[in-house]
Amino acid sequence: MSVLDGPRREIRRVTIAGSAYWAEPVEGGLRLADGRVVEEGNVRYLPPCAPSKILCVHTNFRSRIYEFSGQSTAPPAPTYFQKPVTALNAHGGELVRPEGSRYLNYEGEIAAVIGRPTRNVLPEEVWDHLAGFAVSNDVGLQDMRDTDGGSMLRVKGQDGFCPLGPGLVSGIDIRQSVIRSFRNGVLVQEGAVAEMIFGIDELVADLARHITLMPGDIVLTGTPANSRPLDIGDLIEVEVTGLGRLANRVVAAPAPRAGVGHQPTDSDEARRVALGNDERLPEAIRAASLAPSTRVSP
Repeated sequence: MSVLDGPRREIRRVTIAGSAYWAEPVEGGLRLADGRVVEEGNVRYLPPCAPSKILCVHTNFRSRIYEFSGQSTAPPAPTYFQKPVTALNAHGGELVRPEGSRYLNYEGEIAAVIGRPTRNVLPEEVWDHLAGFAVSNDVGLQDMRDTDGGSMLRVKGQDGFCPLGPGLVSGIDIRQSVIRSFRNGVLVQEGAVAEMIFGIDELVADLARHITLMPGDIVLTGTPANSRPLDIGDLIEVEVTGLGRLANRVVAAPAPRAGVGHQPTDSDEARRVALGNDERLPEAIRAASLAPSTRVSP
């Protein structure tokens, strides 16, 4: 059955008293695989998949291109980067900003999760190879923008910089969904899947031309305009219609002990990416970052 075909199905991975369980949302809480129903407030969330790799597209929304360049010309083909699997995080997890850094940016996204070994497939075959979709936040520490030869290893690959969840959802037409990000309850980012330059099916088929994608692997599919820095204590929530709402809070940590290597830099390039070019944004996009939130339950 295609991942797009209903009915909607959702599975979550949680811990209770140190034990891990698969669960599904039901009225009154979560039903564990052993039949018990527990209150959601009594569980801690884990990521709903165990990837061998996390692959991410660079720019996949025209609003994001316009934000940086003032133009909407699409790239001829997608390009990618990779997050280490140690970047994986979950609903309710903390986002750590080290002392000395200032540009910890949110990027609301959709994660496509592979369901079976996938190699050399056509775009129309991709939907049969996916286990489902999850809400994600492609967190980046833009203070490290001026290092790693453009790979973004330390910008996007730090521990906890790939929150995913609350669950893994199938049985919805993700092509009809909308991504929204809320900072402390205020809508700050919005974009429809229909606005993607390269469809989810095209991204997966492109990667699978050369790389075998295994069950649990994650493909992050891009963020709309209006990624901006977060402050310590901020609650950032990413909501995708049909999938749910992912919530994480920013906490402070000391600077790393070793004073070697590239240090956080408040450079022109770091500010350009972290703060965007607000004066170039269309009024409708700029208004989205300022509009009060109309909170929508997942």
